[in-house]
Amino acid sequence: RASGLVAYGLLAAASIWGLLLSTRLLGRKVPSRGLTFTHEGLSLGALAALGTHLAFVALDEYLAFGWRELLIPGAASWRPQAVALGVVASWGMVIVGLSFYVRRFIGQRVWRYLHFGAFGTYVAATAHGVLAGSDTSRPAVLALYLATGGAVVVLLATRVALIGERSR
Repeated sequence: RASGLVAYGLLAAASIWGLLLSTRLLGRKVPSRGLTFTHEGLSLGALAALGTHLAFVALDEYLAFGWRELLIPGAASWRPQAVALGVVASWGMVIVGLSFYVRRFIGQRVWRYLHFGAFGTYVAATAHGVLAGSDTSRPAVLALYLATGGAVVVLLATRVALIGERSR
């Protein structure tokens, strides 16, 4: 479970950092290359923690999940909706995270569309953690979900407002 929380925390940090980059709230004094490198690093860290989480769940004898349950949405019999959300979030993390490395082949426009999918990935990961997590009721874990969720909502609203201002 700890590896899942680490993966979620890194995913949330990558999402928040990406929104800070896209809203330019960090200003222009810090070189954007370093900011982008940090965003990419957080995403890769989230993928590494996700891999660890999947491996530990596969080894857990209580749930008896095989790779089929971990890779195919709806294949799990234990909390099927919650696990399906986790599987969808996992695939979203892989697609968005690896899109850094195919950007020049797929073009900026397709890459940006893939990155918009990160919002759905974040929502699915949050729902998975809340619904499948055995420690959701613990104050620190609940605070993690509320704080990161609040930050994402505020930054997303800011981004949408800034897009509206630019289009005028």
